[in-house]
Amino acid sequence: MADLSIRKLSPVLGAEVLNVSLTELLDDSTFEAIQKAWYENVALVFRNQSLSAADLVAFSSRFGQLDIAPPNENGRCFVEGFEEILVISNVVENGVAIGSLGSKEIPWHTDMSYTEVPPLGITLYGFEVPAPDGGKTEFVNMYQAFETLSDELKQKVEGLSIKHDSSINAAGYLRLGSDPVIDVVTCPGAIHPIVRTHPVTGRQVLYLGRRRNAYICGLPVQESEELLDALWDHCTQSQLKWHHHWQPGDLLLWDNFCTIHRRDQFDPNSRRILYRTQFRPKLPQLQERAAETATAVK
Repeated sequence: MADLSIRKLSPVLGAEVLNVSLTELLDDSTFEAIQKAWYENVALVFRNQSLSAADLVAFSSRFGQLDIAPPNENGRCFVEGFEEILVISNVVENGVAIGSLGSKEIPWHTDMSYTEVPPLGITLYGFEVPAPDGGKTEFVNMYQAFETLSDELKQKVEGLSIKHDSSINAAGYLRLGSDPVIDVVTCPGAIHPIVRTHPVTGRQVLYLGRRRNAYICGLPVQESEELLDALWDHCTQSQLKWHHHWQPGDLLLWDNFCTIHRRDQFDPNSRRILYRTQFRPKLPQLQERAAETATAVK
């Protein structure tokens, strides 16, 4: 714990955790310092890690209950023996994609917002990343997106909810067994309030999920589209963004409740393999942390 330090990477969000090896079992005080930094900075970077699949699962599971890797356009791509780890990759071996999402650009989104209870946190580890340019992942702080929203827009969204389309994934691929969306009013997907309260910090966030096929329930479609466009124009302003340039051995940890993220397209001829986990806090853990964290972060 004595050598651990946190270096802010931008005024908006993002911090680097220095002098820690995630291959080692972290003592409680070190883990609590990391967790506090995560809630305060929304996204954390751990550089120069050499993690096995078991290391990634062990670290991620300290934050909460890990989910099994969700299905994607190529089926269920997980690390053998570790069903909690989703493989995100453009690599094709023997004609078969080893992971999901390929190398194309992925637009702004919150992971799995189309489900009733999306994961609270995500880890993404650079298992194999091309040098010197491993690609870029960009984030928006949705706490600040809500806090800087005009009074007019705050009034317009009060009490409204968005239906989050479940038919396509973040990269725009149609999910296995899903039909193309013809009418956003009737498309499948979970419904979430536009303004939500973070379950741990107690802070309000603008919760948009993703733009494609979104629908604000109860509004005429054209009015829904116009209001969604205004909200997305606001939250993707440069002053709310931070980006991470991938290097080999990077681990990213971000709060999936209060962020949206996107990635640039990268060279399809390069090899990039990322390991991803998602977690949700166990109820006792959530109850224990909520009060103290809300006080510290506000």
